[in-house]
Amino acid sequence: MAKKKAFALRIDEDLLKAIEKWAADEFRSTNGQLEWMLNKSLKDEKRLPKNQNPET
Repeated sequence: MAKKKAFALRIDEDLLKAIEKWAADEFRSTNGQLEWMLNKSLKDEKRLPKNQNPET
């Protein structure tokens, strides 16, 4: 499992509420949803590091 690093994120309140709802709909935590979204975006744009194996 990859090492995880914590960092602060400032985000629009309405955007966060939408992400929290999406996460709940998918039975994920908000953090898990954000990580999934970032991994998917990187994979779709072919910018995911070669040694990274994202969860689907």
